[in-house]
Amino acid sequence: MNSKERVLVALSCQQPDKVPIVELYINEPNIVSLAERLVPEAVKVEATKDRFGEERWEILDLYCLVVKELGLDATCSNFSIGLKQISADRGRDKYGTIYYLSEHGEPFPLEGPIKEPADLKGFDMASKLEPDDFARVRYVIEQAGPSKAHFVCITDPFKVSWRRRGGMQNLLMDYLLNPQFVHDLARMATDFDLAALDLAVETGADVIIVPGDLAGEQTTIMSPQHYREYIKPYHKELVDYAHEKGVKIVKHSDGNIWPILDDLLEVGFDGIHPIQPQCMDIAEVKEYLTGRACILGNIDCRYLLPFGTEEEVEETVRKTIEKAAPGGGYIISSSNSIHPGCKAENYIAMVRAAHKYGRYDG
Repeated sequence: MNSKERVLVALSCQQPDKVPIVELYINEPNIVSLAERLVPEAVKVEATKDRFGEERWEILDLYCLVVKELGLDATCSNFSIGLKQISADRGRDKYGTIYYLSEHGEPFPLEGPIKEPADLKGFDMASKLEPDDFARVRYVIEQAGPSKAHFVCITDPFKVSWRRRGGMQNLLMDYLLNPQFVHDLARMATDFDLAALDLAVETGADVIIVPGDLAGEQTTIMSPQHYREYIKPYHKELVDYAHEKGVKIVKHSDGNIWPILDDLLEVGFDGIHPIQPQCMDIAEVKEYLTGRACILGNIDCRYLLPFGTEEEVEETVRKTIEKAAPGGGYIISSSNSIHPGCKAENYIAMVRAAHKYGRYDG
């Protein structure tokens, strides 16, 4: 069984030959650090700050090398949103949102092009998508090869909407003050995501992953009722279209998603990522989702991967596989991403432990 087959079997809630190993995102400094440990002679560049979705080509080469050397079962890529720096700490994407650019972490929206309902007239993100936006995705897929599964990130319509509004707080206020505006934004965002999904599939995607948090550690960001009114119908449309196109689709959300977990199952997501260990018990989630959706993630990237020992990492991986893997339907990954705080040696320990303990044949 090759990597692609292994991932697709797990996403079908079945048991492959071993637990697949996938990572949603590895930041640039960690890509370089991992490559230096695995194949030091291959590293000819120095890491800079993170460039979400705009990685340098030489970093993509190192990323593909890391995937190969660690035996990861998939790549995961972002398409370009045309983010360009406009000042020392500001950037603008090609859709008009202005971001604060920190040294580390995802660009933070400061101002969006949609400030009132009238601004939506003639505003069409989908028409601005181009095949060249997927050039880096295409490169990774070609470099890693057809035996790997290829995940492509397509941002949640909820997140696309609040980015255009210049911040989540603005969209959540719209939930109360202008419900029709929220639906109009979601329609625009979903049309964009559907067009992006078309291009992702044409580029070679096997799996679509939909980033965009819906919860904090206590409960969901919006009420379950608001999720069902303003987000769920658009999720359903996106999931149905992915399945029509013959690809699997996974929802990413940090936090405690128990209040809407049944809704995500009804929508039809093939997998749920990352089952944050601070607020969701992996054994409980596994029991609940068995046969209904694959679970992905759960290896703590808040404390364990940044501060734990390699021995602690190995033991956590062993215990997690013991709880989550039986019967299949589990893909191991971190509880979010390999962010700047994670130690490269701990990630290597995590992957090696997954290879060691993840075989179903013993």
